Amino acid sequence: MMIIGCDFHPSWQHVCWVETETGETGEQKLVHGAGEAQRFYRSLRSPALVGMEATGNCHWLVDLLAELGHELWVGDAAQIRASYVRQQKTDKRDAAHILKLLVEGRFPRIWMPSSEVRDLRQLLLHRAKLVMIRSRVKNELQHLAMNKGMQRGCRLWSEAGQKLLRDLPLQPWAGRRREDLLALMAMLDRQIDPLDAAVTQAAQGDKMARLLMTQPGVGPITALAFVLTMGDIKRFPRGKQAASYLGLIPREHSSGGRQKLGSITKQGNRMMRSLLVEAAQSAVRYDPGFRKEYAHRCHQKPKAVAKVAAARKLAVRLYWMLRTNTPYPEVVRIESSPRVPLVGAS
Repeated sequence: MMIIGCDFHPSWQHVCWVETETGETGEQKLVHGAGEAQRFYRSLRSPALVGMEATGNCHWLVDLLAELGHELWVGDAAQIRASYVRQQKTDKRDAAHILKLLVEGRFPRIWMPSSEVRDLRQLLLHRAKLVMIRSRVKNELQHLAMNKGMQRGCRLWSEAGQKLLRDLPLQPWAGRRREDLLALMAMLDRQIDPLDAAVTQAAQGDKMARLLMTQPGVGPITALAFVLTMGDIKRFPRGKQAASYLGLIPREHSSGGRQKLGSITKQGNRMMRSLLVEAAQSAVRYDPGFRKEYAHRCHQKPKAVAKVAAARKLAVRLYWMLRTNTPYPEVVRIESSPRVPLVGAS
Protein backbone atom coordinates (compact mmCIF):
# COMPACT_ATOMS: atom_id res chain seq x y z
CA MET A 1 0.00 0.00 0.00
CA MET A 2 1.23 3.49 -0.82
CA ILE A 3 1.06 6.14 1.91
CA ILE A 4 1.32 9.78 0.75
CA GLY A 5 1.93 12.92 2.77
CA CYS A 6 0.59 15.97 0.94
CA ASP A 7 1.40 19.62 1.65
CA PHE A 8 -1.43 21.32 -0.26
CA HIS A 9 -1.46 24.85 -1.71
CA PRO A 10 -4.00 26.37 -4.11
CA SER A 11 -1.53 26.39 -7.04
CA TRP A 12 0.56 23.32 -6.25
CA GLN A 13 1.18 20.55 -3.77
CA HIS A 14 4.26 18.75 -2.57
CA VAL A 15 3.94 15.02 -1.94
CA CYS A 16 6.17 12.52 -0.21
CA TRP A 17 5.34 8.84 -0.38
CA VAL A 18 6.40 5.42 0.78
CA GLU A 19 5.43 2.01 -0.57
CA THR A 20 4.91 -0.13 2.53
CA GLU A 21 5.52 -3.45 0.73
CA THR A 22 8.77 -2.57 -1.04
CA GLY A 23 10.00 0.30 1.14
CA GLU A 24 10.35 2.54 -1.93
CA THR A 25 10.15 6.28 -1.17
CA GLY A 26 9.95 9.45 -3.23
CA GLU A 27 8.86 13.07 -3.33
CA GLN A 28 7.58 15.41 -6.02
CA LYS A 29 6.10 18.87 -6.57
CA LEU A 30 2.81 18.79 -8.49
CA VAL A 31 1.60 21.94 -10.25
CA HIS A 32 -2.19 22.04 -10.45
CA GLY A 33 -2.49 24.24 -13.54
CA ALA A 34 -0.41 21.79 -15.58
CA GLY A 35 -2.56 18.82 -14.56
CA GLU A 36 0.32 17.09 -12.78
CA ALA A 37 -1.74 16.27 -9.69
CA GLN A 38 -4.48 14.54 -11.69
CA ARG A 39 -1.94 12.50 -13.65
CA PHE A 40 -0.05 11.53 -10.51
CA TYR A 41 -3.05 10.22 -8.59
CA ARG A 42 -4.52 8.49 -11.64
CA SER A 43 -1.24 6.70 -12.22
CA LEU A 44 -1.32 4.95 -8.84
CA ARG A 45 -2.04 1.26 -9.40
CA SER A 46 -3.65 0.43 -6.05
CA PRO A 47 -5.72 2.51 -3.59
CA ALA A 48 -3.46 4.81 -1.59
CA LEU A 49 -3.76 6.54 1.76
CA VAL A 50 -3.33 10.31 1.41
CA GLY A 51 -2.90 12.63 4.38
CA MET A 52 -3.09 16.43 4.31
CA GLU A 53 -3.74 19.37 6.60
CA ALA A 54 -7.20 20.91 6.84
CA THR A 55 -7.21 23.78 4.35
CA GLY A 56 -9.44 25.59 1.90
CA ASN A 57 -9.88 25.42 -1.89
CA CYS A 58 -9.26 21.67 -1.91
CA HIS A 59 -12.71 20.23 -2.65
CA TRP A 60 -11.64 19.29 -6.17
CA LEU A 61 -8.85 17.15 -4.75
CA VAL A 62 -11.21 15.54 -2.22
CA ASP A 63 -13.64 14.65 -5.02
CA LEU A 64 -10.82 13.40 -7.28
CA LEU A 65 -9.41 11.05 -4.64
CA ALA A 66 -12.91 9.73 -3.85
CA GLU A 67 -13.53 9.12 -7.55
CA LEU A 68 -10.25 7.17 -7.89
CA GLY A 69 -10.91 5.09 -4.76
CA HIS A 70 -8.06 6.53 -2.69
CA GLU A 71 -8.54 7.12 1.03
CA LEU A 72 -8.06 10.70 2.24
CA TRP A 73 -7.29 11.64 5.83
CA VAL A 74 -7.52 15.31 6.78
CA GLY A 75 -5.65 16.38 9.89
CA ASP A 76 -5.80 19.23 12.37
CA ALA A 77 -3.32 21.79 11.02
CA ALA A 78 -2.50 23.25 14.45
CA GLN A 79 -1.73 19.83 15.95
CA ILE A 80 0.36 18.84 12.95
CA ARG A 81 2.43 22.00 13.20
CA ALA A 82 2.77 21.69 16.99
CA SER A 83 4.23 18.18 16.62
CA TYR A 84 7.04 19.52 14.39
CA VAL A 85 9.85 20.82 16.60
CA ARG A 86 12.44 21.94 14.04
CA GLN A 87 12.71 25.60 13.09
CA GLN A 88 13.08 24.91 9.36
CA LYS A 89 9.78 24.95 7.45
CA THR A 90 9.54 24.11 3.74
CA ASP A 91 6.90 22.41 1.61
CA LYS A 92 9.09 19.31 1.31
CA ARG A 93 9.63 19.10 5.08
CA ASP A 94 5.91 19.61 5.74
CA ALA A 95 4.95 16.79 3.36
CA ALA A 96 7.59 14.52 4.89
CA HIS A 97 6.34 15.32 8.39
CA ILE A 98 2.73 14.46 7.44
CA LEU A 99 3.98 11.20 5.94
CA LYS A 100 5.89 10.41 9.15
CA LEU A 101 2.77 10.97 11.26
CA LEU A 102 0.76 8.68 8.98
CA VAL A 103 3.34 5.90 9.10
CA GLU A 104 3.76 6.13 12.88
CA GLY A 105 0.01 6.21 13.53
CA ARG A 106 0.13 9.68 15.12
CA PHE A 107 -1.79 11.59 12.43
CA PRO A 108 -4.41 13.87 14.12
CA ARG A 109 -7.30 12.95 11.84
CA ILE A 110 -10.48 15.06 11.91
CA TRP A 111 -14.01 14.41 10.68
CA MET A 112 -14.81 15.34 7.09
CA PRO A 113 -18.36 15.96 5.79
CA SER A 114 -19.72 14.16 2.75
CA SER A 115 -20.13 15.88 -0.60
CA GLU A 116 -23.90 16.19 -0.02
CA VAL A 117 -23.34 17.89 3.34
CA ARG A 118 -20.76 20.24 1.79
CA ASP A 119 -23.26 21.21 -0.89
CA LEU A 120 -26.00 21.96 1.66
CA ARG A 121 -23.47 24.05 3.58
CA GLN A 122 -22.95 26.06 0.40
CA LEU A 123 -26.70 26.79 0.37
CA LEU A 124 -26.54 28.16 3.91
CA LEU A 125 -23.33 30.07 3.27
CA HIS A 126 -24.66 31.63 0.05
CA ARG A 127 -27.82 32.76 1.80
CA ALA A 128 -25.84 34.19 4.74
CA LYS A 129 -23.57 36.19 2.42
CA LEU A 130 -26.52 37.65 0.51
CA VAL A 131 -28.29 38.56 3.76
CA MET A 132 -25.10 40.28 4.91
CA ILE A 133 -24.98 42.33 1.71
CA ARG A 134 -28.67 43.21 2.07
CA SER A 135 -28.06 44.38 5.65
CA ARG A 136 -25.30 46.71 4.43
CA VAL A 137 -27.66 48.11 1.77
CA LYS A 138 -30.34 48.70 4.39
CA ASN A 139 -27.84 50.47 6.63
CA GLU A 140 -26.96 52.84 3.79
CA LEU A 141 -30.65 53.63 3.25
CA GLN A 142 -31.05 54.25 6.97
CA HIS A 143 -28.22 56.78 6.81
CA LEU A 144 -29.89 58.58 3.92
CA ALA A 145 -33.12 58.78 5.90
CA MET A 146 -31.44 59.94 9.12
CA ASN A 147 -29.53 62.66 7.26
CA LYS A 148 -32.96 64.07 6.41
CA GLY A 149 -34.16 63.83 10.01
CA MET A 150 -36.28 60.71 9.55
CA GLN A 151 -35.61 58.03 12.19
CA ARG A 152 -37.98 55.09 11.87
CA GLY A 153 -35.71 52.14 12.61
CA CYS A 154 -37.13 48.84 11.39
CA ARG A 155 -40.38 50.59 10.49
CA LEU A 156 -38.54 52.07 7.51
CA TRP A 157 -39.01 48.72 5.72
CA SER A 158 -42.79 48.74 6.05
CA GLU A 159 -44.92 49.86 3.13
CA ALA A 160 -45.52 53.25 4.75
CA GLY A 161 -41.82 53.65 5.59
CA GLN A 162 -40.80 52.80 2.02
CA LYS A 163 -43.21 55.43 0.69
CA LEU A 164 -41.74 58.07 3.02
CA LEU A 165 -38.22 57.08 1.96
CA ARG A 166 -39.07 57.43 -1.72
CA ASP A 167 -40.74 60.80 -1.14
CA LEU A 168 -37.75 62.31 0.67
CA PRO A 169 -36.46 65.43 -1.12
CA LEU A 170 -32.83 64.69 -2.01
CA GLN A 171 -30.12 66.26 -4.14
CA PRO A 172 -29.58 64.65 -7.56
CA TRP A 173 -26.73 62.31 -6.65
CA ALA A 174 -28.24 61.44 -3.27
CA GLY A 175 -31.46 60.61 -5.10
CA ARG A 176 -29.52 58.45 -7.56
CA ARG A 177 -27.93 56.64 -4.63
CA ARG A 178 -31.34 56.04 -3.06
CA GLU A 179 -32.78 54.59 -6.27
CA ASP A 180 -29.78 52.33 -6.84
CA LEU A 181 -29.86 51.06 -3.26
CA LEU A 182 -33.59 50.39 -3.40
CA ALA A 183 -33.17 48.51 -6.68
CA LEU A 184 -30.30 46.52 -5.21
CA MET A 185 -32.34 45.64 -2.12
CA ALA A 186 -35.25 44.47 -4.28
CA MET A 187 -32.90 42.33 -6.35
CA LEU A 188 -31.42 40.76 -3.20
CA ASP A 189 -34.92 40.05 -1.86
CA ARG A 190 -35.73 38.17 -5.07
CA GLN A 191 -32.57 36.11 -4.72
CA ILE A 192 -32.90 35.38 -1.00
CA ASP A 193 -36.57 34.31 -1.02
CA PRO A 194 -36.01 31.07 -3.00
CA LEU A 195 -32.98 30.30 -0.84
CA ASP A 196 -35.14 30.61 2.27
CA ALA A 197 -37.63 28.22 0.71
CA ALA A 198 -34.87 25.76 -0.16
CA VAL A 199 -33.50 25.84 3.41
CA THR A 200 -36.98 25.29 4.84
CA GLN A 201 -37.56 22.34 2.51
CA ALA A 202 -34.19 20.78 3.40
CA ALA A 203 -34.83 21.25 7.14
CA GLN A 204 -38.30 19.71 6.91
CA GLY A 205 -36.78 16.74 5.10
CA ASP A 206 -34.18 16.12 7.81
CA LYS A 207 -35.33 14.21 10.89
CA MET A 208 -32.73 15.75 13.21
CA ALA A 209 -33.45 19.30 12.02
CA ARG A 210 -37.17 18.80 12.66
CA LEU A 211 -36.31 17.64 16.17
CA LEU A 212 -34.29 20.80 16.85
CA MET A 213 -37.09 23.02 15.58
CA THR A 214 -39.22 21.96 18.55
CA GLN A 215 -36.98 24.28 20.63
CA PRO A 216 -38.56 27.77 20.77
CA GLY A 217 -36.45 30.29 18.91
CA VAL A 218 -34.83 27.72 16.60
CA GLY A 219 -36.04 27.90 13.02
CA PRO A 220 -35.16 25.96 9.87
CA ILE A 221 -31.94 27.88 9.19
CA THR A 222 -30.42 27.41 12.65
CA ALA A 223 -31.60 23.80 12.94
CA LEU A 224 -30.24 22.74 9.55
CA ALA A 225 -26.97 24.62 10.08
CA PHE A 226 -26.47 22.95 13.48
CA VAL A 227 -27.04 19.47 12.06
CA LEU A 228 -24.68 20.07 9.13
CA THR A 229 -22.00 21.68 11.28
CA MET A 230 -21.93 19.07 14.05
CA GLY A 231 -22.13 16.03 11.77
CA ASP A 232 -22.09 12.77 13.74
CA ILE A 233 -23.11 14.03 17.17
CA LYS A 234 -21.58 10.97 18.86
CA ARG A 235 -18.17 12.45 18.11
CA PHE A 236 -18.70 14.64 21.18
CA PRO A 237 -18.94 12.74 24.49
CA ARG A 238 -20.09 15.82 26.45
CA GLY A 239 -21.82 19.12 25.85
CA LYS A 240 -18.63 20.99 26.73
CA GLN A 241 -16.84 19.41 23.76
CA ALA A 242 -19.69 20.49 21.48
CA ALA A 243 -19.49 24.07 22.79
CA SER A 244 -15.70 23.99 22.37
CA TYR A 245 -16.08 22.80 18.76
CA LEU A 246 -18.22 25.88 18.09
CA GLY A 247 -15.77 28.24 19.85
CA LEU A 248 -18.21 29.10 22.65
CA ILE A 249 -16.01 28.29 25.65
CA PRO A 250 -13.70 30.86 27.29
CA ARG A 251 -9.99 31.08 26.69
CA GLU A 252 -8.04 29.82 29.66
CA HIS A 253 -4.51 30.46 30.88
CA SER A 254 -4.28 28.82 34.30
CA SER A 255 -1.15 27.80 36.12
CA GLY A 256 0.13 27.36 39.65
CA GLY A 257 -3.33 27.00 41.12
CA ARG A 258 -4.53 30.31 39.63
CA GLN A 259 -7.29 30.25 37.05
CA LYS A 260 -7.50 32.97 34.41
CA LEU A 261 -10.35 32.98 31.91
CA GLY A 262 -10.81 35.29 28.96
CA SER A 263 -13.31 35.84 26.17
CA ILE A 264 -14.62 32.95 24.06
CA THR A 265 -12.11 31.21 21.82
CA LYS A 266 -14.05 31.68 18.56
CA GLN A 267 -12.26 28.56 17.28
CA GLY A 268 -15.14 27.21 15.29
CA ASN A 269 -17.75 27.94 12.64
CA ARG A 270 -18.35 31.70 12.72
CA MET A 271 -21.68 31.52 10.88
CA MET A 272 -22.96 28.88 13.32
CA ARG A 273 -22.02 31.04 16.31
CA SER A 274 -23.84 34.00 14.78
CA LEU A 275 -26.96 31.92 14.17
CA LEU A 276 -26.88 30.60 17.74
CA VAL A 277 -26.65 34.13 19.17
CA GLU A 278 -29.64 35.21 17.07
CA ALA A 279 -31.63 32.10 17.99
CA ALA A 280 -30.76 32.52 21.68
CA GLN A 281 -32.28 36.02 21.68
CA SER A 282 -35.51 34.53 20.30
CA ALA A 283 -35.37 31.68 22.82
CA VAL A 284 -35.12 34.24 25.63
CA ARG A 285 -38.48 35.65 24.58
CA TYR A 286 -40.32 32.34 24.24
CA ASP A 287 -38.58 29.99 26.71
CA PRO A 288 -39.21 30.80 30.41
CA GLY A 289 -36.07 29.01 31.57
CA PHE A 290 -33.87 30.88 29.13
CA ARG A 291 -35.52 34.20 29.99
CA LYS A 292 -34.98 33.76 33.73
CA GLU A 293 -31.31 32.84 33.40
CA TYR A 294 -30.68 35.57 30.82
CA ALA A 295 -32.28 38.27 32.99
CA HIS A 296 -30.26 37.12 36.02
CA ARG A 297 -27.01 37.26 34.05
CA CYS A 298 -27.82 40.73 32.66
CA HIS A 299 -27.75 42.07 36.25
CA GLN A 300 -24.17 40.86 36.68
CA LYS A 301 -22.58 41.05 33.21
CA PRO A 302 -22.85 43.22 30.09
CA LYS A 303 -25.72 42.31 27.81
CA ALA A 304 -23.36 41.09 25.08
CA VAL A 305 -21.84 38.58 27.51
CA ALA A 306 -25.31 37.40 28.51
CA LYS A 307 -26.22 36.85 24.85
CA VAL A 308 -23.15 34.70 24.24
CA ALA A 309 -23.83 32.73 27.43
CA ALA A 310 -27.38 32.10 26.23
CA ALA A 311 -26.01 30.97 22.86
CA ARG A 312 -23.72 28.48 24.60
CA LYS A 313 -26.60 27.15 26.70
CA LEU A 314 -28.69 26.80 23.54
CA ALA A 315 -25.86 24.95 21.76
CA VAL A 316 -25.54 22.49 24.66
CA ARG A 317 -29.29 21.92 24.74
CA LEU A 318 -29.42 21.29 20.98
CA TYR A 319 -26.51 18.89 21.37
CA TRP A 320 -28.39 16.89 24.00
CA MET A 321 -31.57 16.91 21.94
CA LEU A 322 -29.63 15.27 19.10
CA ARG A 323 -27.63 12.98 21.37
CA THR A 324 -30.70 11.61 23.18
CA ASN A 325 -33.20 12.09 20.32
CA THR A 326 -35.42 14.03 22.73
CA PRO A 327 -37.77 16.89 21.71
CA TYR A 328 -37.98 20.24 23.50
CA PRO A 329 -40.60 19.70 26.22
CA GLU A 330 -39.06 16.42 27.32
CA VAL A 331 -35.45 17.67 27.32
CA VAL A 332 -36.42 20.58 29.60
CA ARG A 333 -38.00 18.14 32.05
CA ILE A 334 -34.85 15.99 32.00
CA GLU A 335 -32.61 19.05 32.50
CA SER A 336 -34.51 20.01 35.62
CA SER A 337 -34.36 16.47 37.02
CA PRO A 338 -31.50 15.91 39.49
CA ARG A 339 -31.26 12.26 38.48
CA VAL A 340 -30.21 12.89 34.86
CA PRO A 341 -27.85 15.90 34.83
CA LEU A 342 -27.81 16.71 31.11
CA VAL A 343 -26.63 20.29 31.43
CA GLY A 344 -24.41 19.45 34.39
CA ALA A 345 -22.56 17.03 32.12
CA SER A 346 -21.59 19.86 29.84
